[in-house]
Amino acid sequence: MAFALRDATEADLPHILRLVRGLAEYERLTHRMVATEDDFRRIMFGPKPLAHAVLAEADGTPVGIALWFWIVSTFAAKPGIYLEDLFVEPSHRGLGIGLALLRHLANIARQNDCIALEWNVLNWNQPAIEFYERIGARPVKDWTVYRMEPDAITALGSTQE
Repeated sequence: MAFALRDATEADLPHILRLVRGLAEYERLTHRMVATEDDFRRIMFGPKPLAHAVLAEADGTPVGIALWFWIVSTFAAKPGIYLEDLFVEPSHRGLGIGLALLRHLANIARQNDCIALEWNVLNWNQPAIEFYERIGARPVKDWTVYRMEPDAITALGSTQE
């Protein structure tokens, strides 16, 4: 089956939401999926876009997504790309769509002299880990991801400096 990649547009908001929801289901995180089309419109197509997406289409329908944003390495003073979401619908896996999406991002990174293309993967997602390692990605050793969620952000942000 043939597929094509293209940048997402505002008209793709229903597909973006559907594909991200599909990822949430796959990752068993639907309880955290609260985003709406309006939320994606604001972060992707508002006056200051914060995120970008590339869609993979088969027969005119988006079946895969790579949603990403720019990061910065202060030590190298260079940009990088953070891949927030990579998802291909189950019925279209094994066709090279995920590889094509990652290759597309690698080309954006190369053209922008990026220091890295990085992402997180759930520890239990062995098929994804094996795929990433086959294409040359490696786990980052000696680093632990920390996250503050809204309650902690509010608590910290509302204290006096």
